[in-house]
Amino acid sequence: EVQLVESGGGLVQVGGSLRLSCTASGFAFSTSALTWIRQAPGKGLVWVSGIYSDGRTYYRDSVKGRFTISRDNAKNTVYLQMNNLRPEDTATYFCAIDVSDTFAQTTQYEYDYWGQGTQVTVSS
Repeated sequence: EVQLVESGGGLVQVGGSLRLSCTASGFAFSTSALTWIRQAPGKGLVWVSGIYSDGRTYYRDSVKGRFTISRDNAKNTVYLQMNNLRPEDTATYFCAIDVSDTFAQTTQYEYDYWGQGTQVTVSS
């Protein structure tokens, strides 16, 4: 059974930090591409960051220098360290999986698996 369990969201003030985690089971995690996507209330899905199995990482411009994606294959977990948070970072954050290790830089793909989402709220 495939499971993706997200945690680490919460309420933080402007300039604060959070670390999101997504722990997976039931598929070949270490050879999959991993992606973080967010959705603000009433808005569409926005790609945030991705990491491939070889360790290549990518970020949208608005989070470069503030967010860091990483993976720990021994724990089947992908992380998103978020520093210097801004109100516009407020959203539900989802982890998404591509087992083909091809897609980690887009929302325009039907990812194989999605997490349940974790809420991040940044107060101004």
